[in-house]
Amino acid sequence: MIIVTGAAGFIGSCLIARLNELNFNYIIAVDDFSFPEKNKNLEGKKIMERVERTDLADWLDINYREVEFCFHIGARTDTTEFNKAIFDELNVEYSKMLWNKCIDYQIPLVYASSAATYGLGELGYDDNEALIPQLKPLNPYGDSKNDFDIWALTQEKKPFFWAGLKFFNVYGPNEYHKSRMASVIWHAFRQINETGSLRLFKSHRPDYADGQQMRDFIYVKDLVAVCVFLMEHRKNSGIYNLGTGIARSFNDLGKSTFVAMGKEVNINYIDTPADIRDKYQYFTEANMSKLISIGYDKPFYTLEEGVKDYVQNYLIPAKYW
Repeated sequence: MIIVTGAAGFIGSCLIARLNELNFNYIIAVDDFSFPEKNKNLEGKKIMERVERTDLADWLDINYREVEFCFHIGARTDTTEFNKAIFDELNVEYSKMLWNKCIDYQIPLVYASSAATYGLGELGYDDNEALIPQLKPLNPYGDSKNDFDIWALTQEKKPFFWAGLKFFNVYGPNEYHKSRMASVIWHAFRQINETGSLRLFKSHRPDYADGQQMRDFIYVKDLVAVCVFLMEHRKNSGIYNLGTGIARSFNDLGKSTFVAMGKEVNINYIDTPADIRDKYQYFTEANMSKLISIGYDKPFYTLEEGVKDYVQNYLIPAKYW
């Protein structure tokens, strides 16, 4: 059996889709299943059992002998939430509980960290574990992810294999429920459909033209491919970046979306809201050499390839993966 927390969410449900494609069907789906819109992500998937998030510790105490692997993808991911207690409970303490259960029951663990831990990137975007205690995230979400990374690295006892993955800007199918927190591509598709144009933030720095702010956008199909690789690899424990290693501009993203939709490019620029302007990131790019050094050699989707697949095979027909 394979545990997937955050199973009904965007990344968790895509991971289950890929596991099912590989004929892993004994999936233990863990989540808060009280959101009908999110549960649509699990329709048609092969799942052995659904376990409420709050019941997982007790469930593991009974069923641990049959568990082969644990993917801890579930988290509170709202970067606009500033109640630290919520993040402490869901992203830190819950993760500690699962970490300790994986030690007790000899279960290998992959968990979701985040590129939000890098803050404004003052120290770069290298997954050097020695630098992690010095990182300065910009919000309580990033703090919670970094707090758990620091805690994990300082533990004397660890699962026999574990990996924390710093997800960069992930996009792809099954994010319909995320609304404001969905990827820029999802928002771009909706804007273009409704208005025929796309609004992007102006640059407020002289060294960047409007729309030339850059991010490391990673297609969710690449992300889950890395998860599967680590499940099979089971060595070289540690914390790893998970992006493509190539930063691309929001203009590139917008143009790719128009092209995938078969529409003429029409991009306008608006002021970046004043309340986020000082903390707005102009560049993120994952250093991927560490993951590559342990044997991951599958090429990543280019932005154009990923956007085309997402738009034409999922967004236009309103399909799930």
